[in-house]
Amino acid sequence: MDIVKTLFWLSAAFVLYAYVGYPVVLWLLSSVIPSRSRDNSKPFLPKTSLLISAYNEEAVIEEKIMNSLSMNYPRDLLEIIIVSDGSDDMTNDIVKKYEYRGVLLKYFEGRRGKTACLNSAVALAQGDIIVFSDANSMYDRDAVKNLVSNFTDDRIGFVTGYTRYINKDADEIGASIGIYAKLEKLTKTWESKISSCVGADGAIFAIRKCLYRPLSEVDINDFVIPLNIIRQGFKGVLEANAYCMEKTAENQKGEFRRQTRITNRTLRAIYNNASLLNPLRYGFFSFALFSHKISKFLTPFFLLALACGNVVLLNSGVTYRLMLLVQSVCYLFAWLGYRGRGLKVFSGLNSLCYTFVAMNAAILVGWVQFVRGRTYTIWSPVKR
Repeated sequence: MDIVKTLFWLSAAFVLYAYVGYPVVLWLLSSVIPSRSRDNSKPFLPKTSLLISAYNEEAVIEEKIMNSLSMNYPRDLLEIIIVSDGSDDMTNDIVKKYEYRGVLLKYFEGRRGKTACLNSAVALAQGDIIVFSDANSMYDRDAVKNLVSNFTDDRIGFVTGYTRYINKDADEIGASIGIYAKLEKLTKTWESKISSCVGADGAIFAIRKCLYRPLSEVDINDFVIPLNIIRQGFKGVLEANAYCMEKTAENQKGEFRRQTRITNRTLRAIYNNASLLNPLRYGFFSFALFSHKISKFLTPFFLLALACGNVVLLNSGVTYRLMLLVQSVCYLFAWLGYRGRGLKVFSGLNSLCYTFVAMNAAILVGWVQFVRGRTYTIWSPVKR
């Protein structure tokens, strides 16, 4: 029974660390480190290429093009490239209407996959700085300029912005996704101050082109590209003044599939880049990689251990009964959030619990797919 108790409390501590403990550690460490200075004495405006990945995006591609053309960045220094991966709707025709304004179409036949298309597109891009974006991500007017300004520091190899999620119907599920996005932003902010942030936001991040290394077609680009840059001795930071806006997914199943796919691809990336977990070589970044990514991917297993251990220990004292009650209430709220039921006063809690449970369920499915050897190279964007 002592072994069960030990496993129970270790599981509880691990889940708490993954979502609360690690951010607190980062906050404490970053509070004693001076903020990074930036030389703003003269404008830094290198030739920059904005690569916009698209597959059948006729509904949003024109809005994205107009958004890109409105960037507060010298037009002659900003190359806009639409990377169309086998689009067979009106996407390509719409892009061609803007060729006279310098918008370039790079069309790749046969659904090669986003990563394979980016390998070719980066090689063709003329910019010293490459900015990666998606067709449904609308940038703040100063986003590109704010991203690029960080490269005055020669130590920085990549810069990530962040996504602000828009709830079309102001639904609580979308709002809770926004809460997790805000926590991710804070985590990356503190990591940046201490050493280097882990990964990037695939909708808005920039790199030095010279640091790009061709990826495998199964690689998740917004995670593996930063890992490759870290391995070359550079660091990555979050730019707090660079953001884009996206609508949340129209349905829960679409978001679940997206989280499952991300988990599967990220696990494969960590497996293929396990050497970065060596603290003797990569220092704090190894600790950050484990705490930021791996701890969350292990959380579903500890949640299962927590629940099973709690049932076994039910007669071991009032503390265990209370813990089981807390878990049961959490899963009840998650179910009510999924069903869209419950008292309005608890709607926010319902959706928060649902998002937490759904996210960990998606991670678990991602693990199963990873162990079975499933890989993703192509997929259809989630409708938003």
